[in-house]
Amino acid sequence: MSDEKHHHLFHHKKDDEAVPGGEYGAAAVEYSETVATEVVTTGENEYEKFKKEEKHHKHKEHVGQAGALAAGAFALYEKHEAKKDPEHAHRHKITEEIAATAAVGAGGYAFHEHHEKKDHKEAEEASGEKKHHHLFG
Repeated sequence: MSDEKHHHLFHHKKDDEAVPGGEYGAAAVEYSETVATEVVTTGENEYEKFKKEEKHHKHKEHVGQAGALAAGAFALYEKHEAKKDPEHAHRHKITEEIAATAAVGAGGYAFHEHHEKKDHKEAEEASGEKKHHHLFG
């Protein structure tokens, strides 16, 4: 039975090559690991990266503007409801204040993203990459 080959998950050394520690000793099992890394370049140049970031900030700016618009409209609605429903006026005024605060926060976020977009545009122009000359700006 010792002449038969056993298929195991790990390959063990033969009995004549055995080392102290027995058949399953730590030194009897050999492991090898190969790590391969591959570098992938997208071919995007700096100009395309700047444009992509600028577009991303522009999208975020528009999301902030939409949030400010929606929260402002809800604040006006709650102000109207406070006048229309005097029994629950206090609740409507609190909700109006919360909506107004959210509108200010969303407006601040849109303002921040506007300046981030502007900073990226200035950095693009400073890097010497493609400059676009427009008729009105």
